[in-house]
Order: sequence, then structure tokens, then C-alpha cells
Amino acid sequence: MQQPIRIAASILAADFACLGSEVRAVTDAGADYIHLDVMDGHFVPNLSFGPDVIKAMRGQSDLPFDVHLMIGPVDPYIADFAAAGADIITVHPEAGAHVHGTLQQIAKAGRKAGVALNPGTPVEILDNLLDLLDLVLVMTVNPGFGGQTFIDSQLAKISAVRQRIDVSGRPIDLSVDGGIKPETAALAIAAGADVLVAGTSVFRGAEGSYAKNIARLRNP
Repeated sequence: MQQPIRIAASILAADFACLGSEVRAVTDAGADYIHLDVMDGHFVPNLSFGPDVIKAMRGQSDLPFDVHLMIGPVDPYIADFAAAGADIITVHPEAGAHVHGTLQQIAKAGRKAGVALNPGTPVEILDNLLDLLDLVLVMTVNPGFGGQTFIDSQLAKISAVRQRIDVSGRPIDLSVDGGIKPETAALAIAAGADVLVAGTSVFRGAEGSYAKNIARLRNP
């Protein structure tokens, strides 16, 4: 069953010169999650930040920290990100030899577990993982950079994931990340998404615009 629409503000689009105040600002503006994209320049063609930066931000918000690990191999770093303050740790099936074991490792660390599906990753990979998952993240762009255009072909994948979650009967978040703005937010929600990851659309304009930006995404 589709849950209430929640907004995960992606810090990748924030002003890195004042990350603490940006985290506080989107928290006050009504975001539901703080989304943190960790990129290693190897698994994806970009670099972002590591657990020390997440630890530094942790004290700036009581919202769940939704940490998306675009790194490979991922297993050696699960404990570090859990200790840094991640509440949800999402990994890619391609980022390690055994994604089932990676998800078990996240649960053992006491964190919620997510799996991310790239545009080219088949939805069927979920069929033997749903019992371990708290979140499925459908990428509607190829991962690595913000500000990309939403890939419409992924709407069918969102619907297929929605169907699998509903059949499972588990309260798994269905999150969508990439090219999210009011127009594409409406499409993603109609397809079954209940968490929208947005960076550029949230952090557009001055700090006073963030609440209006978030509201427009939640009710497109």
C-alpha cells in the first residue's frame, strides 16, 4: 500500500560552504529525510563526501539520514556510515559480490536497509531481497551527477516495484531519485512512489524558498 508522500532533500545540491545551516534550513522547511549521496569516483564518475562529513552534519537535524552509497566495493564501509549517523543505508546490487549479504550486514549494524536500481538494473533482482528491505530506490537518471533529466522509461519500473511491495505486505518505502521536479514528481507518485529525492528542486532560490519548493513536490 502506497504510504504518504515524503520528501528527501538531497544535500548534493546544497551550498557546501554552509552545509550545517543548509541541513537545518531544509529540516525547518518540512523535509522528511536528509538524503546523502556518497560517491567514490569509481563506482560512479564523481566524488562527494565520506562518513566524517555525515558525522559533522548529524547534529544539525533530527530527521532520518538517508545515505545512498554509490561506492564499490561497499561492504568494508557499512560500519563506518552506520557509526557516522546513517539511519537508512542504500546500496547498489552491482557494488559487491553478494547483495543479500550486504543487506544482512546493514541490518546487523542496526540500520534500515535499502537497495538502489539503476536504469539498467532489472526489477527482478528484488524478488529474493524484499524480506530484507526497508526501502527500494529507483534511479530515474544514471547515478553520479545532480541536475539530470528524468528518464521516462523508468515509470514502468516504479509501477513494477510498487506491485512487488504491495504483494509483500511489508512497509517498504518506494523512493525515486533523479530529475524530480513538480511535473515529474506527479508522474512518479502516480506510478507508485511515496518518497521523492530532490536536490535542485528543493534548494532552488533563497533559503526562504525551501518550504514552498518542498510543498510543491509533495502536492504537485
